[in-house]
Amino acid sequence: MREGMRSIEHIKRYTTNGMATDQGKTSNLNGLQIASGSLAKPVTDIGLTTFRPPYTPQTFGALMGHHKDALFQPIRKTVIDGWAADHGAVFENVAQWRRARYFPQGSEDMHAAVARECLAVRERVGMFDASTLGKIEVVGPDAAEFLNRMYTNPWKALQPGRCRYGLLLREDGFITDDGVSARLAPDRFHLTTTTGGAARVLAMMEDYLQTEWSDLDVWLTSTTEQWAVIAVQGPLARAVIAPLVEGIDLSPSAFPHMAIREGRICGVPTRLFRVSFTGELGFEVNVPAEHGRMVWQAIHAAGQAHGITPYGTETMHVLRAEKGYVIVGQDTDGTLTPDDAGMAWAVGTKKPDFVGKRSLSRPDMAAPGRKQLVGLLTEDPQDVLEEGAQIVADPDQPVPMTMLGHVTSSYHSATLGRSIAMAVIADGRARDGQVIHVPMPGRTIRARVTASTVFYDPEGSRLDV
Repeated sequence: MREGMRSIEHIKRYTTNGMATDQGKTSNLNGLQIASGSLAKPVTDIGLTTFRPPYTPQTFGALMGHHKDALFQPIRKTVIDGWAADHGAVFENVAQWRRARYFPQGSEDMHAAVARECLAVRERVGMFDASTLGKIEVVGPDAAEFLNRMYTNPWKALQPGRCRYGLLLREDGFITDDGVSARLAPDRFHLTTTTGGAARVLAMMEDYLQTEWSDLDVWLTSTTEQWAVIAVQGPLARAVIAPLVEGIDLSPSAFPHMAIREGRICGVPTRLFRVSFTGELGFEVNVPAEHGRMVWQAIHAAGQAHGITPYGTETMHVLRAEKGYVIVGQDTDGTLTPDDAGMAWAVGTKKPDFVGKRSLSRPDMAAPGRKQLVGLLTEDPQDVLEEGAQIVADPDQPVPMTMLGHVTSSYHSATLGRSIAMAVIADGRARDGQVIHVPMPGRTIRARVTASTVFYDPEGSRLDV
């Protein structure tokens, strides 16, 4: 009003009042009353702005309702979901997918079930439904060049029949996704993404292909729902699948770690990856989705003689954390570079360019004080930190305390007989061996920083048993 505005439409646009999420009905009623008081005119003389939906103000409950029960968002289920339900799985939602979290037996709670499943994978063999992984078929004479530009590490020299871990950055240089992908032929790749990143990564790649590098002959096809994926992990994994596989030599020399072979399993076509997200000998069986449940049941039956154990997402999280394997979106928060996450090894420094490379050279990206991913071991091995808990150097400092970072992953490891955690902490690697403090309700937990996030089998010898 003091700036001379008199029309309510001018006032609205000058202040942008009512031009955000409520679109006019909620905040503009308050704005009208303020204008009425300032101009000494009734609201009816000032006039109304145009109200757009939601015309009736929304409650916070409605806005947050998708976190409670089943509403309008569809739940996606893998072809193995029915088997998991029949065998007593407890489920959780991951992105839009319903996934088996753990398989309790008898009166087991989650902690007991997860401990049993973890030990089964480490000592014998387990099986896991990994069908929700995003999958993209990349085809064309320029497929390798395209991926070389998208991912941080080199791809053009990757030979057919081999797999590679790929790290994907945004243009700002921060980690946005990752996954293990395979080269099937000189002009064909089978990419995997995180479960929650499938659509985002495909859209990002399509955007670059259509707007930046339209000269490349490459075609992208989402195949997430076309492949059922069964991860068979553990020292006895090879023995379990060997009787079912045709046309693939499973011997370690013929089929090394980070390789892919095509053949048949249970009589149906398979793309068999030798990869591991557990640190154990592992195979990921990709079969056409319509055969997924049949193959799952056949592997389960063949594994009975070896003590095979189905396991869920909670066990998967513990097993990968013991090995220090990062989950993008949990151990990263959109502000971590590859070096921050301890993955500078995944950056091809000799490559002329890739998405995000220019941003990595900004001074702030190497400035002191950046948060880095490290391990944490609590002084009391039975203390399990809360994920998301804040970390301080001095628990006695006055409020507001200076926060060093936060806990990203935290579990009790039945394999190690103690708790383990990962966290992002300012200058984390330089704090190796230091004691930090995690204030919790009623007490403060002491933990020691470990620059390495690998808590189990740091030599990686169990990948080749």
